[in-house]
Amino acid sequence: MPFEIRTHPWHDTRHHRDGGFRNIWGTPQNPPLGKTLRWLLSHTFSHKENRPPPVRPVAPEALLAPANPLRLTWIGHATALVQRPGLNLITDPVFADRASPLPFAGPERETPLPLTLDDLPPIDVVLLSHNHYDHLDRDAVRTLHRRDAPLFVAPLGVGALLRRWGLTRVLEFDWWQYVDLDGMRLNATPARHFSGRGLTDRNRTLWAGWYLSFDDGLRFYFAGDSGYAPLFTEIREHFGPPDLALIPIGAYLPRWLMAEVHVDPEEAARAVRDLDTRHVVPIHWGTFDLAEEPLHEPPVLFRRHTDALGLTERIHILDVGGRFEL
Repeated sequence: MPFEIRTHPWHDTRHHRDGGFRNIWGTPQNPPLGKTLRWLLSHTFSHKENRPPPVRPVAPEALLAPANPLRLTWIGHATALVQRPGLNLITDPVFADRASPLPFAGPERETPLPLTLDDLPPIDVVLLSHNHYDHLDRDAVRTLHRRDAPLFVAPLGVGALLRRWGLTRVLEFDWWQYVDLDGMRLNATPARHFSGRGLTDRNRTLWAGWYLSFDDGLRFYFAGDSGYAPLFTEIREHFGPPDLALIPIGAYLPRWLMAEVHVDPEEAARAVRDLDTRHVVPIHWGTFDLAEEPLHEPPVLFRRHTDALGLTERIHILDVGGRFEL
């Protein structure tokens, strides 16, 4: 039986434009190319002090134990294994050594993987937020396709790339569209970001987050990659506060370059408040050196800002390979 993708009544297409998509919040301006290139060059050869997070190796047999109602294992960056009874789901699976189209250049993994692809249990669903190299790893998704034939869920336009890679079970969504699967409703949600894997395809495909509502009442939100915007409040108003949210907190400096597409720790704390989520695991930090801040800084500042908002008990900062259970 084919999957039926449906559209919520509040859906609109303000983020669409001819041949692609755009951000609809703020007044984004393209930074001067020369300034951006100079920053990239200086960042490439910088020698700041990075203290990557501890790595906790994950025993494959530990992932076979029952997960009730939910177990999350942070594999690094935006990659997390989410397990429920009868469901193994992974977000933005990236297992490459570099977040780059080149095997010899580009951001290198600063913390070892806590497990290999082969160590994963059989995967049922793969959530993809967008097509950047630190979120979409061709070799990883092709391996998962060959091994498990999971359902790949992606924003508009990303499906064409996945099918070129040989993947067959692919669903594409616009913001505020959804599908009912066995025991859960999977909703595509807005994000303030951009897309592109080369020099000529900027914003040709969409970017998104994902909100899952399960039949037993449990709710899970994966923000993907996003700058700050009213979207977090809108998600809560439409779907209710999540029980668990994965919120990005890293790659925020310099602000003249990153503010339109990445929250900083203070904004991430405000997103937690806007969502009113019960529990938060911060992601998108400590794995790839993508920005000016040192790898160890995001959780320190995030904790400071969430404490100031009275959210201390909701925050769970994990080691790479760390586990959180509801």
